[in-house]
Amino acid sequence: MRTRPLKVALLGCGVVGSEVARIMTTHADDLAARIGAPVELVGVAVRRPSKVREGIDPALITTDATALVQRGDIDVVIEVIGGIEPARTLITTAFENGASVVSANKALLAEDGAALHAAAEKYGRDLYYEAAVAGAIPLVRPLRESLAGDKVNRVLGIVNGTTNFILDKMDTSGAGYSEALDEATALGYAEADPTADVEGFDAAAKAAILAGIAFHTRVKIGDVHREGITEVTAADIASARRMGCTVKLLAICERAADGASVTARVHPAMIPLSHPLASVREAYNAVFIEADAAGQLMFYGPGAGGSPTASAVLGDLVAVCRNKLGEATGPGESAYTRLPVSPMGEVVTRYHISLDVADKPGVLAQVATVFAEQGVSIDTVRQQGKDGEASLVVVTHRAPDAALSGTVEALRRLDTVRGVASIMRVEGE
Repeated sequence: MRTRPLKVALLGCGVVGSEVARIMTTHADDLAARIGAPVELVGVAVRRPSKVREGIDPALITTDATALVQRGDIDVVIEVIGGIEPARTLITTAFENGASVVSANKALLAEDGAALHAAAEKYGRDLYYEAAVAGAIPLVRPLRESLAGDKVNRVLGIVNGTTNFILDKMDTSGAGYSEALDEATALGYAEADPTADVEGFDAAAKAAILAGIAFHTRVKIGDVHREGITEVTAADIASARRMGCTVKLLAICERAADGASVTARVHPAMIPLSHPLASVREAYNAVFIEADAAGQLMFYGPGAGGSPTASAVLGDLVAVCRNKLGEATGPGESAYTRLPVSPMGEVVTRYHISLDVADKPGVLAQVATVFAEQGVSIDTVRQQGKDGEASLVVVTHRAPDAALSGTVEALRRLDTVRGVASIMRVEGE
């Protein structure tokens, strides 16, 4: 074993960063044995130096992150501060000054991953980011390495624990969205401002990363169709249950049947209770992958939190340090296919549409005519009503999303349709 330690700088010391520092200290001997050399934490960049950080030598604390990554003797920089800037500049500066980078920054990778990979390649450094998607679940490396010889056709997953907790509580307890969100906040699953989670931004960033790796093409967060869960109602959950389904916020990345394009989307959807993802409860994550040779694979586990995310960060640290000792680098960006990302309107999917309609003869015929005129085939219809009012629930066969959207707009123009109570896609068959 080499006795000279590999030097590590840590950018950020919040929930994840402090856990990374703790494990580096308590598991130092094991990490050294696995890497082939000891690792030494030589600096921790923070915004609030006065905060007490148990187990971390105060002499390591600095507010000058730029000076830390410019030192020139750093082997690996771990970035867990999040956001676009200053993280982007700090990472590129680290590459320029001889360090490889381990990051958990999903937002930056989804927005500017191509430029970061290009900088890493230019300076001969590693860029690893297992922790950016689904916390402790090994997902990025299996896609980049284990499935590198296979053709991945679809990635379907629950990649946000907050929204899964909320939807699970709505399903199991009958709570409304606001009640379930309040419980998630009280338990620490939801931030004081939960927008990034409940509006699907967090999941969309992860979908962009997964699609890029799975399909060897460049996908940015702006390419991902995004819908959140704020409009999901208790009635939607109950309707799903009547269909033998449950509601999940899904990240779905697909290769077109002809292989000429890909799609990436995040939205709530009904999935059959028989599907493996239906049993993913509370704040857990799971990702279902379909590949030509490997078939169907599922990855499951805690998708967030200090310890789970730190586990993924340290796994990357071991890999990058091994590469340093071997004077090599791991896999970089693979974007050779250059496939276009198709808009949501071209995605073929199913809809569950709940309508409030007049309870009189001929209404169902009118509704069916609208579907036929739009070229959308109906799978099932359920109708009930009294006292002149009725509800009509239609589940369609698969059709382009644009045709289904056009159908909904045409239904709204019917005099006999009082309103569209809810619209939700059906997935996972």
